[in-house]
Amino acid sequence: MTAFLEIENLSAAIKGTPDRLLRSVSLHVNSGEVCGLVGESGAGKSMIGKAVLGILPSAVEIVEGQVRLDGEDLLAMPQRERRRLIGATAALIPQDPLTALNPSRRIGPQITDRLVDILGWTKHDARTRAAELLDEVHIENPQRVLASYPHELSGGMRQRVLIASAFAANPKLVIADEPTTALDVTVQKQILRLIREMQERHGTAMLFVTHDLGVVSKICQRLVVLFAGMVVEKAGVSDFYANPAHAYSKALLSATPKFTEPFTSLTPVDQTVISAVSEQVEAADREWRHAH
Repeated sequence: MTAFLEIENLSAAIKGTPDRLLRSVSLHVNSGEVCGLVGESGAGKSMIGKAVLGILPSAVEIVEGQVRLDGEDLLAMPQRERRRLIGATAALIPQDPLTALNPSRRIGPQITDRLVDILGWTKHDARTRAAELLDEVHIENPQRVLASYPHELSGGMRQRVLIASAFAANPKLVIADEPTTALDVTVQKQILRLIREMQERHGTAMLFVTHDLGVVSKICQRLVVLFAGMVVEKAGVSDFYANPAHAYSKALLSATPKFTEPFTSLTPVDQTVISAVSEQVEAADREWRHAH
């Protein structure tokens, strides 16, 4: 398979300091594939997605590495050209639909603006496409929803709107940043099924960011395990669940609740494992500072 997204040796740091937040990250996502990016909160998962999309916080800068979309090196491009390429080929499904949607604007323009402003569609064609997408994500009465404000919709409907918006321009890459975190368990299952359905229908490459290994098993073919901004393991999903290679990966898997064993105690990640992988991170930082 051909890699649509390629990240090589990517490091990001707080501006003016040697403190790295991403540590020589390398990963790829093949065309038509869903790759999971997993780790604890604060591991740097969302930051990788933001680095790809060019929306890192102003206090953070990329200090080395390459990010390629369909063979084009984003970091070597002028900003305007980079934004045009990202806008035409990539999209984001954000974590919290209530904060991602503008509360003062109706749903319709929030879907159609990208089609009109970036891709040059007419407003009529863009609105027609928006209605088709809302129907595609199983929203009844799309015209009513297009005329609604975000607060008039349920959490599940708002997330469906964001999924529709992400697929509006037929992107070749979608970054899903923990898209089910703000939803209850029943709606989570529906949204996961919908994301998978849309991804398969459109043949989109997807980087699926999550801390939930149970979700990874349902939607991803491969996964990358992250700790403190450093990749500790890459594996196919079936191989990972059968035999994780890294001690930290094994600890994460052991800590995942097993619904087939409802009365067993939860197993926290052992502190000795955290200490050992933290030492790996510190050693990598020392080596990096020495080289730079």
